[in-house]
Amino acid sequence: MTNEPSAPPVGSGTWVVLPTYNEAENLEGIGAAILVALPGGTLLVVDDGSPDGTGGIADRMAAADPRVRVRHRTAKQGLGRAYLDGFGVALAGGAAIVVQMDADWSHDPAVLPQLIAPVVGDRADLVIGSRYTRDGGVEDWGIFRRIISRGGSVFARTVLGLAPHDLTGGFKAWRGATLAAVPRHGVRAGGYVFQIEMTYRASRMGARVTEVPITFRDRRAGTSKMSRRIIVEALLVVIGLRLDELRGRGPAKGGGAPKA
Repeated sequence: MTNEPSAPPVGSGTWVVLPTYNEAENLEGIGAAILVALPGGTLLVVDDGSPDGTGGIADRMAAADPRVRVRHRTAKQGLGRAYLDGFGVALAGGAAIVVQMDADWSHDPAVLPQLIAPVVGDRADLVIGSRYTRDGGVEDWGIFRRIISRGGSVFARTVLGLAPHDLTGGFKAWRGATLAAVPRHGVRAGGYVFQIEMTYRASRMGARVTEVPITFRDRRAGTSKMSRRIIVEALLVVIGLRLDELRGRGPAKGGGAPKA
């Protein structure tokens, strides 16, 4: 009797990019949960010089587990810049799938297998963990934050003519080849509007974008990094993207997204 080859562990070829800034209270727990959900994956912590010692915790995690990598940055430069840096590291490391998520437990690590499934099954090039599709939702938020978040997605969806319902969320899975093909050198967003801009660029190049429902929960520890400046930035960048497109300076449309 021949032995059947064992299936690769869940998450093989997947890199999870986890930007951190002052997440010492959360990092060890969320990191462990990510690797339980994706035992074959790689966790890349991108720390922006956290003064609370988050970077040191990440280094200890990496020393104890070869599936953990750390990218140290000298200063806080914005969420979008941290992601771009992490994407470059993951793609250089041969990532077939790149996941982006928050370190504050707002995104449930247990959902990771469902998030990457459409990419694994070749049904999508970008998967958005969506609060605003059927069966998705938000917990622990006040009415003002709900309005800002939902309103931001509706505004961007209308102005840019995009199909996904949740454009401001940061829980996503990318096909590595698609992410590598998205032009990132011109990305202007340094904050949460980065999420809108990257989905916009992927959509315009013909990537297959789908949504899977998630329940978003407010952070367990630490403080939110949302601010009025971030909201204003989002409005201005969305308008700027549309104006550039009207002037013929937007990203090229169509052509499809490359596959690995």
